[in-house]
Amino acid sequence: MNNILRNSCFSICKKLPSFFIIAFLLIFIGGCRGGLKETEYQKNREANAVREKIFRLDKDHFISINMPMAVALDSYPWEKEVQGTYSLITKEFFRCKGHSNNPSFLIDSKERLFDCSGSSRHSLPLKDGQEFIHSPLIDLLNYLQKKLNSKVVITCGHRCPQHNRYSDPSESNRTSKHMVGGEVDFYVVGFEKKPEIVVDLLKQYYLENEETQNDPHYILFKRYEKADAHVSTPPWYNAEVYIKICQENEGRDFDNKHPYPYINIQVRQDRKSHEKVTYTWQQAFYNYLRY
Repeated sequence: MNNILRNSCFSICKKLPSFFIIAFLLIFIGGCRGGLKETEYQKNREANAVREKIFRLDKDHFISINMPMAVALDSYPWEKEVQGTYSLITKEFFRCKGHSNNPSFLIDSKERLFDCSGSSRHSLPLKDGQEFIHSPLIDLLNYLQKKLNSKVVITCGHRCPQHNRYSDPSESNRTSKHMVGGEVDFYVVGFEKKPEIVVDLLKQYYLENEETQNDPHYILFKRYEKADAHVSTPPWYNAEVYIKICQENEGRDFDNKHPYPYINIQVRQDRKSHEKVTYTWQQAFYNYLRY
């Protein structure tokens, strides 16, 4: 039995070289046949190709080309938001100025107040699902900037409830319209010591505005003489806004530490709906987004 197996294995081993040689020859011949076919196809293609020279006169026109015309470049979005040499004031200028790096402090020796993390962590007040600031504030500040050709600096626009309490923990500030987008503190560069000029221009806005120039509710300003204004200069007010000047030693809070007067404007009434603009706890605490 062992001899039979030995002889079979020997005969197979003798045949293996011949098998590999035959397989290699078949593959080689097949490859050559394919190569020959491609070569023959190429020869026929070149033999049947028709070559023609293309001629075109310099007067020949196949496409009519209109003469180019100069076109003014479109403005970038940030270029459209410019008023003279200054940026047009938008709601973005009113974002909360709180910052988590501001130091904490104790009030009444028992409560420690911390500032918010600023506008990177929360939105402006919302109206119909969109961020907003009451439009008279934006319109008036842009009017000032244009008339005076000077930059308006907003020191305090929107305040979230946390930043509002941190800035001024007094009882009178707990219902501030800063929290509902209806109040702004500002000064005008170059007119820091001349706030009366700025107030006169604010009143002039209503005389020039087509919507208000014939309405005595807007063009006639009264003075507010009550002591709860907490300022030495009696404020002015009409149907839409309440304006007061805070002198160097008045109305100081965390957002107004500069050593010169500033002007405060509060919106009293919405011009379109004629609804009063007032602080409500619901609007202040639940009407903005946290991130």
